[in-house]
Amino acid sequence: MSFSIQSLYTWYRNTIRNPKYRWWIIAGTLAYVLSPFDISPDFIPVVGQIDDIAIVTLLVAEVSQMVVEYMKLRQGKDVAVAPDINDKDSTTTDTTVDVDAVSVK
Repeated sequence: MSFSIQSLYTWYRNTIRNPKYRWWIIAGTLAYVLSPFDISPDFIPVVGQIDDIAIVTLLVAEVSQMVVEYMKLRQGKDVAVAPDINDKDSTTTDTTVDVDAVSVK
């Protein structure tokens, strides 16, 4: 089993996006940051704060990205309302589909 920062990041990102584990990951991250027991102890100047800063940065980045995606999804639901089939005035059926392109390697 190989360990890398990328695999840890991928695990964190996938787990925090899972609604079942989201609050556990957020609570665990906050507990780690507030705990005196760290990978690098906080009493060591600068080095002690690096792991805390990295973890908080990761948490803030992931939570803010989830909030942005939620707001986009919510905005899309408000804008893309299907016309009422009983409404005689709504004869157009034009819809807009927003697609995110993904590169496949």
